[in-house]
Amino acid sequence: MRVLGVETSCDETAVAIVEAPAEGGPGGTILANVVYSQLTEHRRFGGVVPEIAARAHLERIDGLVMDALAEARLGLADLDGIAATGGPGLIGGVLVGVMTAKALAFAHDKPFLAINHLEGHALSVRLTEDVDFPYLLLLVSGGHCQLLTVRGPGDFTRLGTTIDDAVGECFDKTAKLLGLGFPGGPAVEAAAKGGDPQRFALPRPMWRKPGCDFSFSGLKTAVRQTVEKLPAQDAQAVADLCASFQRTVGDVLADRCANALSLAPSPTLVVAGGVAANIYLRGRLETLAAAHGARLVAPPIKLCTDNGAMIAWAGIERLRLGKTDGLDFRPRPRWPLDPSTAVRV
Repeated sequence: MRVLGVETSCDETAVAIVEAPAEGGPGGTILANVVYSQLTEHRRFGGVVPEIAARAHLERIDGLVMDALAEARLGLADLDGIAATGGPGLIGGVLVGVMTAKALAFAHDKPFLAINHLEGHALSVRLTEDVDFPYLLLLVSGGHCQLLTVRGPGDFTRLGTTIDDAVGECFDKTAKLLGLGFPGGPAVEAAAKGGDPQRFALPRPMWRKPGCDFSFSGLKTAVRQTVEKLPAQDAQAVADLCASFQRTVGDVLADRCANALSLAPSPTLVVAGGVAANIYLRGRLETLAAAHGARLVAPPIKLCTDNGAMIAWAGIERLRLGKTDGLDFRPRPRWPLDPSTAVRV
């Protein structure tokens, strides 16, 4: 079974082709995985500009599809399905990916699969690791911070979420305040390696409170107030603040995951999403999982950030179950994994 996946929900234009046995289970082979990063387009703005992102997706998507097919040495006739991120995300970019995938599916008579971007992250670990359902998932990225029980494709129970900002956005804001550039996660992690994690005492929102919800707005405010007091051109102070910030985030994530492991016992804790690429945070969560008799599993670093392979893999998981979508599917700027948590307006 081979599926082509298209990911255009934010500032990466990505196309991949993944192959896996049709009968089910974890484990697949990435035949092609091409990504065009729009960092150059957005860096001068200090963040992603939706209109610029959508235009860049439109300019690159056709060429990347051809590149992926060439890398895999396949034609469209050799595929079993075409998958694309159908949401959530910046709607202009999502539209580009969905319309491209629909056109390919229609023209070549292939099943179309609309993939929830969060489900792509949630299932990505099964592409490369031997992980069975169910498992506990910490999903951490620039726009999302959630704890969920994952029982299978389309079968999620949300245990907690952020009540304000996502942890990845907090990393980006910290980097911007310190002049470290964009994206903020890798910049803060790099600076923290030379810092003293005990120098600055920062607040730990929701620390030791019941439940699995998160909050990061107060931490962002504390970082801003600390930055305003730092001496000018003090590189060591910047490194110390990054290390202190990273330690604080680790404290919060570990505390919330401990509650989740108690509420929903699982032999496996999976961390996925862009922030899962942070090695320090992986270490903190690995220690926590071991203390609760569980194991920590994370996708390879290259599959933590947005990519087409995770969308293709989620497409395979759904195609195995016969879950395909019609060409009348409408892209969604919001799309919760657990429908019971959707906000009614």
